[in-house]
Amino acid sequence: MATDLVDLWQETLSELSRPDIVWQLLTLLVCLALAKLFESRVRERFAGRVHEERLRGSLKRVMFPLAAFLLVLLARHLLRLQIHTHLLGLALPLLLSLAVIRLVVYILRHSFGNAPWLAPFERLFAALAWSVVALHILGWLPEAIDFLNTIALPLGPNEITLWQMLQASVTVAATVLGALWLSNAFEARLTQAAEMDANLRIVLGRVSRALLTLIAILLALPLVGINLTTLSIFGGALGVGLGFGLQKIASNYVSGFIILLDRSIRLGNLISLGENRGVVTQITTRYTVLRSVTGVEYLVPNELMISSVVHNEAYTDRNVWFSLPVQVSYDSDLELALRLLREAAQSQPRVLPAPVPEAYVVRFADSGIDLLLGFWIADPENGSLGLKSAINQAIWRSFRQHGICIPFPQREVRLLNTDPVQKNG
Repeated sequence: MATDLVDLWQETLSELSRPDIVWQLLTLLVCLALAKLFESRVRERFAGRVHEERLRGSLKRVMFPLAAFLLVLLARHLLRLQIHTHLLGLALPLLLSLAVIRLVVYILRHSFGNAPWLAPFERLFAALAWSVVALHILGWLPEAIDFLNTIALPLGPNEITLWQMLQASVTVAATVLGALWLSNAFEARLTQAAEMDANLRIVLGRVSRALLTLIAILLALPLVGINLTTLSIFGGALGVGLGFGLQKIASNYVSGFIILLDRSIRLGNLISLGENRGVVTQITTRYTVLRSVTGVEYLVPNELMISSVVHNEAYTDRNVWFSLPVQVSYDSDLELALRLLREAAQSQPRVLPAPVPEAYVVRFADSGIDLLLGFWIADPENGSLGLKSAINQAIWRSFRQHGICIPFPQREVRLLNTDPVQKNG
């Protein structure tokens, strides 16, 4: 095989001076142009059905090299009886390797997001893939495989070569990538099910990914010669590790699934846990992300969400009641003050018209009469400080316009026995 590839390479170099090279170049350009046209037509047809990001990631990256590979393969089969097709034969592994690299990168990016290790791994994988293609074209790949087979490492009573280790790694990686691709496709279908609960979609997506990955590993290990019964020892050691060192991690993982399944906390809920208050933006397997109105994000372990008291302001009803204390002087018109308080709250668009805002007389204090203005809003995740400030300003303007005074603490001091005659007597 190595001799055939060397001959192919040498014949391709010799064909540079033959007229057949022109026809091969034209055929290759036509195949590439048709592949590009096919890719654009497929993208236009599915543009309204597939998310734009997925369209760019899958079709644009993989469709072109795959279509070009099939067209070049067909053209080589049709022209091999009329002209030499060595150049087309060299283009086939290049196009196929380009498709494989782009497909692997696409699956990894959609599975792990923007993980910091992903970019260097993509460069390393691309370099290894192109190196294998170069060895294949030059005819040195069989010699490289024989060299890897000569290096053996002891593994218990047996030995394993570097080539066997490489085959095992590629097999496991290929099956896991296939499982990740299937799980991504399943999650994409779940995101389109708008009638399904958001928490249920997250649970089904995570369970499907875990099950598919486990099945892929269990299928790949026997293919590389690893007996699954030997994993029982590893399973026992893993159980001991979970019982001691990984107890917290396992607890957070299970708590995350409990939160998603019982639907006590959903994405978009405004919750408070201790001093942390914010909107739930993400529920992961280990923690829940709360984003406060100031932009600060809190990463709360899922175990605390289960074992602590959580104030969920949007569990069954998003409407939340707020109150503002106000004090007026004793000589103010009390009925007018209560009406002005209600009107100040009703003037704000965020305040709900029903239930209507209400004003109450709380108590008769030392310096004035304590009043309380209560109102309801439907968007507590937007914060209440700006709303309270706007209502206070409206109250201040309205009170000044109608002559209602807001008192301040006053003290009356009396001096007794100030007559000097009585003091000296």
